Amino acid sequence: MPAPLPSPRDDSATAPAPVRRGRGYRLALLPLLTLGLGIILGTNPFRPHTENPDATARGYLRYKEILTAIDRDYVDSVDADGLTNYAVAQLLGKLDPHSVYIPAKDREQVDAFLQSSFDGVGLDFNFFRDTATVVTTLPGGPAEAAGLLPGDQVLRVGTQPVAGAHLSTTQLTQLLRGVKGSSLTLLVARPGQPQSLAVRLNRGRLPNASVEPGVLLEDGQTGYIKVNRFAANTYEEFKTQLADLQRQGLKRLVLDLRGNPGGYLDRATRLADEFIAGSRKIVYTAGKDEQYATQTYAHVAGDWEQQPLVVLVDENSASAAEVLAGALQDHDRALLVGRRTFGKGLVQQPIALQEGGELRLTVARYYTPVGRCIQKPYGADRASYNRELTERQQRGELNSADSVHFAAGQRFRTDHGRVVYGGGGIMPDIFVARDTLLHSAYYAKLQHVGAVWAYALAFYQQHKTELAGLRFAQYQAVFRVTDTELDGLVRTAALAGLRPDPVALRRCAPALRSYLKACIARSAYGAEAGRAVLRDTDLELQQALHVVQDSTAQLALLGGK
Repeated sequence: MPAPLPSPRDDSATAPAPVRRGRGYRLALLPLLTLGLGIILGTNPFRPHTENPDATARGYLRYKEILTAIDRDYVDSVDADGLTNYAVAQLLGKLDPHSVYIPAKDREQVDAFLQSSFDGVGLDFNFFRDTATVVTTLPGGPAEAAGLLPGDQVLRVGTQPVAGAHLSTTQLTQLLRGVKGSSLTLLVARPGQPQSLAVRLNRGRLPNASVEPGVLLEDGQTGYIKVNRFAANTYEEFKTQLADLQRQGLKRLVLDLRGNPGGYLDRATRLADEFIAGSRKIVYTAGKDEQYATQTYAHVAGDWEQQPLVVLVDENSASAAEVLAGALQDHDRALLVGRRTFGKGLVQQPIALQEGGELRLTVARYYTPVGRCIQKPYGADRASYNRELTERQQRGELNSADSVHFAAGQRFRTDHGRVVYGGGGIMPDIFVARDTLLHSAYYAKLQHVGAVWAYALAFYQQHKTELAGLRFAQYQAVFRVTDTELDGLVRTAALAGLRPDPVALRRCAPALRSYLKACIARSAYGAEAGRAVLRDTDLELQQALHVVQDSTAQLALLGGK
């Protein structure tokens, strides 16, 4: 799968309706900071009892006495809050990988990831040599209205220096975001102009789409829709894109869940209901307490219940994405193409704390309709758990299906008798090895230092007139990244301290040509143009397209459905 273009941010019949048996509460998957996403239960945290009340009370008293003594008598001054945060992290680290404490200062940022809109100015930027350069502006957004252009270098936001200030992407994003209607002034340097420009903007409410625009592929009958996460408006966004493709003559669909870390569970189950007919089970959860036992069934007449469907997944598809993929596979509704998914199937309950932070505590596991637990094994060592994807690569699993091993007793059968496995992610029906060119060390370094986008923006500035004279279809058909451009990219990277490596460059050149062409297209023609270029060289998408177009093979693989 081609690496996505960087988007630095501005920032059964017995169940006629969805059934969540147990006490009333809402299921959701929400972001867990750098740990990714996990299923969240919105239940009342104030339980009338605990399993070991005496032990809990003794532990609380012990910690209170120790912290009080340290604060009162320790030889040096101490940060009591810092000590408590450390103790909490160590405590949760003994549980599971996804129980987490979210400090009050991070809650807004964590929750914003799954909102359908945000307040900001609407620009994407790239950092290169400690300088932020505008990549694109959101059509109709404040940055576009104020006249900012691709290639503009952001020198200062208000009184805060940006160039040379060693800011992170997150820090600059926070500077650009703010309350709708508030204003800020950017000092920018524009290529070809000797003087810097002061640009005043008024922040606005901007869309935060989770579903990319649907497109018909080369045959004019196969549609492609990519869902990046399951956010507040994902279901509605998907329905809009599907309806638009249907009006254009859609006959077959490829649903892309690669890289989807999860999100709100009910959005994923509603999407599953669009594909699964009748009242079949979609997902269920089970925990130590009966209140966490839930079952969710299909219940509506969906818009795509019978038509051909292929789903793309990879090692970064997680949580709600795995729930959707697992339900479709268990019911033989779709063929899955790609690689084994992440394996995240623990359910968290959010508990609001008096000091403003939030505890998200694992209280259950979720299971696919046939009973597969998607959660991969874990122990007390979170570092080992976090290395699991790297270990997959090292043992060859990302390049060969023969390297995938499942635990004994994790063999299940789908509705039509096909063998599937649980205990560690969802294994696709058709394996596609990862494109090694996109994951070479040199390719990654070029992106990490921002050299690809830096060169793409410089190329765009130098050839703006010629590019403006081409429609995107012409650009896509005739433009080629030559060795001259690759040499220029290498020289650009050298300015950031990345030494040339001719051998490594030669190995990843095909991927770099495609990626650089996509970056230039995005600057010249917009975000969808960049995505269209990458689709042309997407090996996993090409395999999915082949499968979904071959109805005979598809029916055979689905057990004769």
